[in-house]
Formats: sequence, C-alpha cells, structure tokens
Amino acid sequence: MPRVLSSLVSVALVLLYGAQAEEPNPPAPAKALSLLRQIDEGFVQVFEKVAPAVVVIEATKRSEPSESAEDLHGLFLRDGDAPEKEPGEESENGRLWRLPQQTRSEGSGFIIQPDGFILTNFHVVAEADKLEARLKDGRIFPAKLVGADDRTDIAIIRIEANQLPVAELGDSDAVRVGQLVCAIGAPFNQDYSFTAGWVSGKSRTNLIGPNSPAILYEDYIQTDAFINPGNSGGPLFDVEGRVIGMNTLINGIGRGLAFAIPSNMLKEVSAELITNGRISRPWLGVRMESLQASIGRETVTGIDKGVVIKTIEANAPALKSDLRPADVVTEVDGVQLATARDLQKEILKKKVGQTVQLTVWRAGSVLKVPVTTGELPADFSKVASRQRKPPPDAKTVGLGLELKDAKPAGALVMKVDAEGPTASSDLQPADVITEVDQKPVGTATAAMAALVEARTKSRTVRLTLERKGVRTSATIEGRR
Repeated sequence: MPRVLSSLVSVALVLLYGAQAEEPNPPAPAKALSLLRQIDEGFVQVFEKVAPAVVVIEATKRSEPSESAEDLHGLFLRDGDAPEKEPGEESENGRLWRLPQQTRSEGSGFIIQPDGFILTNFHVVAEADKLEARLKDGRIFPAKLVGADDRTDIAIIRIEANQLPVAELGDSDAVRVGQLVCAIGAPFNQDYSFTAGWVSGKSRTNLIGPNSPAILYEDYIQTDAFINPGNSGGPLFDVEGRVIGMNTLINGIGRGLAFAIPSNMLKEVSAELITNGRISRPWLGVRMESLQASIGRETVTGIDKGVVIKTIEANAPALKSDLRPADVVTEVDGVQLATARDLQKEILKKKVGQTVQLTVWRAGSVLKVPVTTGELPADFSKVASRQRKPPPDAKTVGLGLELKDAKPAGALVMKVDAEGPTASSDLQPADVITEVDQKPVGTATAAMAALVEARTKSRTVRLTLERKGVRTSATIEGRR
C-alpha cells in the first residue's frame, strides 16, 4: 500500500500544474481531492477499455502419476490395501495403478483480431491437451493452437467467434523509462486483476541464461507493476490503453521485477504465426558476446566496439564461410555494431539464403567476410556431432595441460589440471587447439611455445578450437 500511495502522489504532482492553470487558487484540500478523483477515474477508464479484450486461458495437460506418497488427491494406493477399481484406474498383477492425472493451469491472453485470434505465451499453452478461453463477459470457448514460437515464448490461439473486442498494439520503441503502465491478468486464479506501475527499464537481455535452449531472442521491457503466476500472456499497456508488451517473466514473487515482451516483437511474430503457423528465421550459427564484455578485449587494438565470435556451431552456415572464432564483427552490410544484440537484430532483418557482408577485425587487420544465412533449425542443439574420444599416450607439456599432436594438424587437449594456470580457460579434453592468438599452430609443441610466450608476457591469449564438430574459442588470462 505505501508504494501505491507514493505512485498516486507522484502522479498528482504531475497533474497539479495543469490543474493550477484551470482553477486559480482553489482551497488546498478541495484541489488535492479533485486530483485524486481524476487519477481514480483515469485508472477505472483504462481498465474498462482494455479488460474486454483480455481472456483467461485454461490449459489442461496430462501429467505422469506421482512418485510421492501423496498424489494430487492425497491418496496413495499400495499392494494389499487397494479398494475396488475406480473409473480411470487399472489393475496389474494385483496392484492398482493410477492413470496419468489431468492438471489444469490458468494463464492470460488478449484478443488481437475480432475473428478470434489471441496472443499469449508459449509456456502457457505448451503441451496442452485441451485449451479453453474465458472472456470478460463470461463466455467460454474451446481454443486451438494456431502456431507457437518457443524462441520468443509467443503463441497464437484461436476461438470460433466474431466481432470480439480487440486490444490495440502500441509502439514499444516509443516507450520511455519512467512511463506509467498497467497490467491485467489472472494471478493465482484471480481473474482480471489490475495492477499499475512504471517502466523500469528497456532492452533487458540475458535473463534466461546463456546456456538455456528455451529462449534465444530477448528484448524485454522491465516494469515494477505487480506481476505474478497467472499473469503470463496478459497485456502490459499505457494510460491510453495501448498494449506495449506481453507479461512473461518475473524475478521472484513480490520483488517488483517483471518483464514483458515488447509489442513490436509481438506484431512481427504474431503476423507470421497467423499466416504460416511457424517462424522461419535466418541463422548464422554463431555464439557471440559484445567486445566490451569480453575477457580478452585488451588483445583487440584499434577498435572499441564490436561483437566477438566465440563459437561457430557444427554444420552451421558460418562454418562454411571464412568466419573464425575470436573474430570481431564491427559491421553487417555497412551497419555498425556495438553489442551482440545489434548483430542479432541485423541478421533477423535478412532473408534465409541471403548473403551478408561482415566487416571483421582479425589479428590487427580488417577483412570483409561474406556469409550466406541458413534457416534456424527447429532444434539447433542437435547439429553438433558426437564428441571424439581422446587417444592414449599423451604427454604433459606444461601450463597444467596435457597436449598431443592432432591429425591433420593442431594440438589435442588430453587433460586440464584443475589447479593449473589454464583451469579457468574453459579448455576441455578432446578439444583441438588450431590457433593461438589467431596464429595457426600445427603441433602440440608449437601450441605449447605460443602459450608459454603469452604467459611470459603476462597477457591474455585467445585460443581457436575445434570441439565436437564446432569451431569455438577459449581465453587464458595473463598473470596479474
């Protein structure tokens, strides 16, 4: 309650100046009460405008029988004490087994076309056997999944109805930090709950974690409006009732850290899902990081912005090009890049099969590297080949590494000493070191000499590696 009151006072101060111009020198108590009434009426009106387009989505999913002593109904049936078989149960060898349970969960969504197309989160409807959408007027419709994109956590479902109220999608690029926003959803099964807050930040990324396969494209709006489980898929909207985002993530309940997918991304993805039922994305097949966040950024001279290529996936389009790990991409078709997100955005603007010209910094030289995009596989994690097993008879060559000559060239990593100077480098057994500081090394001896020289000069060194069919890189920090 104190935070809500604080918010109202802040809005009142903003409105105060306009009110003073209309009503000179009114009594202070009357003026304050008038402002609070205006704020009160404003919140009511914006709720009444948006709420009819919001739906409560009930997803029924089949779950496996509980391994616990208490299942969903508080009943565990054991040998010898089972009652007569009930509907939905079957007997095997004298033991009673409960069939998979039906579990129900609620989420939210909002109507974007009057003929029944509804936007929601993919995680709200994923693996559902049955979907229902309940409208504000109480009507309940069966719903079917039109298309889903797990990379952005966006899905489209449809109900058979017409002339439905529609939520207006706004321009998320025009949203400003500090702007007042509101949310409607069904947190903890409390349908059409309304909350308000502020835009706390924009372009939030790396919320899921770099190794998560669930979401690849993150560009969230952050808000302190109260969002809880059940709000997922519901709208985040401005004081004009324009949807500027879809509520998707929270960082702990009650912490005031909630995140919404921006409306401009919703527009792009939903249009393709409605038309094609799936998303086709251009893909280079690289893992990357911004130069300014890179551990080995001091080894890059002459530039201060760009994107460091860390890994090139197996069988990826970039693997067929001259692009290499540790390259720093500074431009895509002449468009300058500052962050990894910039590179991602530029590639997403291209078509599958289109050739793009990358401007690349490599070992002090600037190169032009053409790469032809491919289509992002449905499960890109399967493109990697099986890990090779290291052959025996490796010899210790120093720096906490065991290296052996690789075929046809390079240094095969046999072992990484957990207490050695390279323990934090991310080197793994079966890696093949092909370059040290972007200079080719053909043997284990050559790799050792280059590493020793780098350590002697107390500087960071970058390694180019072949790993399970993937071209990647690792960084060894210099002595401090």
